[in-house]
Amino acid sequence: MSDNTVPKGLRGWWLSPPRSGLELLINPIEYRRLRGFGGTRIAGGGAAAVVGAWCLAYGAYAWAAFFLVIAGLELAFGIWYLTIDPSASAGPSARRSAAP
Repeated sequence: MSDNTVPKGLRGWWLSPPRSGLELLINPIEYRRLRGFGGTRIAGGGAAAVVGAWCLAYGAYAWAAFFLVIAGLELAFGIWYLTIDPSASAGPSARRSAAP
């Protein structure tokens, strides 16, 4: 009999991740790299905002609304990812002093 209670594989990790609340909505692959995916979402939100403004300038209001809503969601989720990133909460000085 094994005392190892760690779930095996991605499915086991997904069913019992070390997180709670709304963080369960985040894909486990994204959760492991929150800072990278948060930055990517912010960059994508900025690009969508530029496209939305461009559509607005040419009078394509429905497309502009679509891209601006996408931009807002991407920016909101990107900022949320960076806010809940556990490695960022330690701060740069704490990470530097912890290094050998």
